[in-house]
Amino acid sequence: MPFVTTADDVKLNYSDTGGDGRPIVLIHGWPLSGDAFASNIPVLQDAGYRVVTYDRRGFGTSSKPEGGYDYDTLTDDLETLLEQLDLQGAVVLGFSMGGGEAARIGGRRNPRVAGLIFSGSIAPALCITENNPDAAMPYEEFEKMSKACADDRDGFLSDFITTFYSTPDGGLQVSEGVRDEGLRLARQSGARAAVETILIWATDLRDDCRRIDVPTLVIHGDGDQNVPMAASGERMPQYVDGAELVVIEGAPHGANDSHAAQWNAAILDFMERVDQA
Repeated sequence: MPFVTTADDVKLNYSDTGGDGRPIVLIHGWPLSGDAFASNIPVLQDAGYRVVTYDRRGFGTSSKPEGGYDYDTLTDDLETLLEQLDLQGAVVLGFSMGGGEAARIGGRRNPRVAGLIFSGSIAPALCITENNPDAAMPYEEFEKMSKACADDRDGFLSDFITTFYSTPDGGLQVSEGVRDEGLRLARQSGARAAVETILIWATDLRDDCRRIDVPTLVIHGDGDQNVPMAASGERMPQYVDGAELVVIEGAPHGANDSHAAQWNAAILDFMERVDQA
């Protein structure tokens, strides 16, 4: 797997299907890697797009440094990837915590970015505060999750991945094999990275979202237990002018696997509109 090197000498492993089509960069969620999109890549590639994935610092097979687990640094890493691969007119998809990088690069108005997709994303702001009462939970709950991951990493990852692919009413929405593969990817995450990045899910990204000026798609499963839709995706059109919300009925957090046909179709429809803009 090739890699790009960041300014602080972190190696980010990536995959690139190549070709002359519009680039789409897929940013994985916690605690996975770019391989989480393995089943989606062929569909996007067959539609003529250049599909790029990468492992965020601290995850997958990328370097696992002691620091840099904040959205400014993580977005710098994304911009390094865009620059070193010379991607122009890219659509950036942020899945789950990857929505943080997507929102921030959108807020920076990076000229290489032509569109944004948020899938089961933490944006615009998951942490309940005095001026953000409609969010998911207070900061103390993020701290408890981070501590629980530190205290019992294997148990926490197993429970998280099960919930990742489950809905409250329907239970597990994928095969045991898909769930096991998710857990395998989760176990590649660095212990420090896994613990510290849980805390940045509480980042207030509302100002970033307000600055987004490119076409934006929001995809969310209405059975998502990891990132409740009412506290996240459902609120995005309030902050991103013209954002389109696509709700996948009965889908858990990992909708790209459980409801792959609908997830892929929503992305391809959006990509076509970006191409025609």
